[in-house]
Amino acid sequence: MPIRVRVRLFAIQRELVGAREVALELAPGATIEAAWAALVERHPVLAPGRPAVRFARNREYADAETALADGDELAVIPPVSGGGEGAEPAEQSKRILELREAPFAATILTELGDALATDSDGAMVGFIGRTRETPGTPAPGQEAEAARHAGRAVESLAYEAHDSMALAMLARIADEIAERFGVVRLAIVHRTGEVPLGQPSVAIVAVSPHRDAAFEAARYAIDETKARAPIWKAEQFVDGHVWVGEIARDGPAADPDEPTDTPEEVR
Repeated sequence: MPIRVRVRLFAIQRELVGAREVALELAPGATIEAAWAALVERHPVLAPGRPAVRFARNREYADAETALADGDELAVIPPVSGGGEGAEPAEQSKRILELREAPFAATILTELGDALATDSDGAMVGFIGRTRETPGTPAPGQEAEAARHAGRAVESLAYEAHDSMALAMLARIADEIAERFGVVRLAIVHRTGEVPLGQPSVAIVAVSPHRDAAFEAARYAIDETKARAPIWKAEQFVDGHVWVGEIARDGPAADPDEPTDTPEEVR
């Protein structure tokens, strides 16, 4: 009996196919690569994008050789929009990990910090990414469209996410921050939908008894969120849009002692 797999498409792939989901029937034991081949046979326009996509099976990044089972969800992940003294007791830990469609208040960093901080905390580090008018690096396959808008100002950003997988990745990043830096009170809040010019799209807050750990945790949080969370960004122009970003990473940077580069399009 064939296995049935639900393929979810996002950002560039969603636009090319004109659908968010595609149902496939595959031979038993079929791999993710076989599913991609079946998808491309049905939608040949996707073929050039293979070098730039990653895959997730049931909301976990997976290699193309991974076998699929009946009922699996396969997400095609295009380039994503894209740094003291030990941990506090577990009862003192708190996280705010959210995707929000509503605009952020101007006081969001203060609100998040007040919700996280305890009387033992001597440091609160916040980061805001905001929409700027200058374009970022186009995602693979978007170079021609980017050239068409060369010299024009970005009017807004549009964000799209695989919600459940993105939140799971934010939780994994928070786990890594607790282990690496001992920071257990952390907020990562990211916008979805349209974000106008000059408005914030992501807010990071790390609080800790000591400033060094808070700075390191906040930097790691934004760098890893942009490199790994399945959140996609399109720059909106007056007569079109361009998807921007880089191929997603499925884990931390290879050298944990070296900070990852914050992508230039973080806003």
